[in-house]
Amino acid sequence: PDTTMTERFDCHYCKESLFGKKYILREDSPYCVKCYENLYSNTCEECKNPIGADCKDLSYKDRHWHETCFHCFQCKNSLVDKPFAAKEEHLLCTDCYSNEYSSKCNECKKTIMPGTRKMEYKGNSWHETCFICYRCQQPIGTKSFIPKDNQNFCVPCYEKQFAMQCVQCKKAITTGGVTYREQPWHKECFVCTGCKKQLSGQRFTSRDEFAYCLSCFCNLYAKKCAGCTNPISGLGGTKYISFEERQWHNDCFNCKKCSLSLVGRGFLTERDDILCPECGKDI
Repeated sequence: PDTTMTERFDCHYCKESLFGKKYILREDSPYCVKCYENLYSNTCEECKNPIGADCKDLSYKDRHWHETCFHCFQCKNSLVDKPFAAKEEHLLCTDCYSNEYSSKCNECKKTIMPGTRKMEYKGNSWHETCFICYRCQQPIGTKSFIPKDNQNFCVPCYEKQFAMQCVQCKKAITTGGVTYREQPWHKECFVCTGCKKQLSGQRFTSRDEFAYCLSCFCNLYAKKCAGCTNPISGLGGTKYISFEERQWHNDCFNCKKCSLSLVGRGFLTERDDILCPECGKDI
């Protein structure tokens, strides 16, 4: 009689028969439970035992736990299907993590939960939705802001509430203005009436409430020296000599003929010239 050979069904690793036994397929090869666990089971981070084929293997960042071992390091409550945070190799439920590591919002005083967006400034933290302008109450987000008296203001609100307005352009001065005649100016708006160069940090003078650089003022208003015809500014203590509606720089008040300085001396005039008594005796 014909006999049919029964095909063997053995463990791929230890070659023991798997008939009537539990087995596990891996890459189309069958393994007995013992071999499979020895070869392929992950070790639990918590209890250090293999995670058997009949157990649920929970993994996070290439680390593995039995389902019953997957709990908060602090309060030991299960983290299965719950949000958690990792800190220094330990897993913590969000409550324990918050109590231990999270910052408190400077506005609402509640914990800023891990993973939520927050704003930080000078050691303080805010929920993104709590970091708002003190005046308009709108979240500042990533926009520019200006702190004042422990409050934060978006730039438009700060300008409306606090900033002075430039006398010249009527716009707000937020940084580095200039005060002239007790009125505020932007540095770039405070310019010479004549040549329009900025006067901030420069020597200047004024006439009829208009500011001028020294050069423009001298050209426009200063008396001219009868000797050298250059302006006599009269500024900064510049000394000059005046005689019958004519003026001279001190250094220019000299005898026309012998160039002797006549400052503090007697002198004679011959039409537009001045002469020392010696040179003038022949007139």
